[in-house]
Amino acid sequence: MLLTVLGCSGSVPGPNSPASGYLIEADDFLMSMDLGNGTLAELHCYCDPFLLGALLLSHLHPDHCADFTALTVFRRYHPKPSKDPRAHRLPVYAPTEAPDRFARAYAPDAAELATTDLSDVFDFRMLSDDTVAIGPFEVMARKVNHPCEAYGFRVTHNGRSLVYTGDTGPCAALDELADGADVLLAEASWTHAVDRPPDLHLSGREAGELASRAGVRRLLITHVPPWTDREAVLAEARQAYQGDSRLVELGDTYTV
Repeated sequence: MLLTVLGCSGSVPGPNSPASGYLIEADDFLMSMDLGNGTLAELHCYCDPFLLGALLLSHLHPDHCADFTALTVFRRYHPKPSKDPRAHRLPVYAPTEAPDRFARAYAPDAAELATTDLSDVFDFRMLSDDTVAIGPFEVMARKVNHPCEAYGFRVTHNGRSLVYTGDTGPCAALDELADGADVLLAEASWTHAVDRPPDLHLSGREAGELASRAGVRRLLITHVPPWTDREAVLAEARQAYQGDSRLVELGDTYTV
């Protein structure tokens, strides 16, 4: 598998840094995992968005899905698509409210909302605690601790595994997903402190502790907000995890 970082800024886009979005490739199949603010522009740099085989959304906070409305416009109105978007509807694996939430975000006014249906270009498939085949990938989804319906993922191909925490506080589901993974792509939105809100985000220390408990081979830290000291987050992670750990950057690629 090849992982490409389309964006990694936490909570909001930062200076020259889109929010969360990742492109995963294997066997000529392209899957985007999250599509936050600014990530569609980056996706254009790597492929024709019509060539996406699937879109996987961890949750529906804007920094992880805001560019979905732009993708809707692209798929509906591009005059020369490489594929007929109505004959090749894009599978979208997302939380339960996705069809309604995206229709509301796309509809220009309340009157049009009643007739707004995005199923002409998207094939919505609701996530649950399950394992599904998506193209050449086996994707295990597990609910994680966040204020809305949110999932972490374990993506497996040819015996190699990439785990993505999504946004979450510490929980048993993360340990299940991360167990023995080749790469752990973990959000870490702040440094560790006892007064952090529970069930919201990981600290650098918590991401490192997760990687250590799970025995992962590499830890990639992502989703650090512009107001957080990235190096301090990484230092915490490295104190808790003795393996290969680093901060991801826009445009980074990793072979899993």
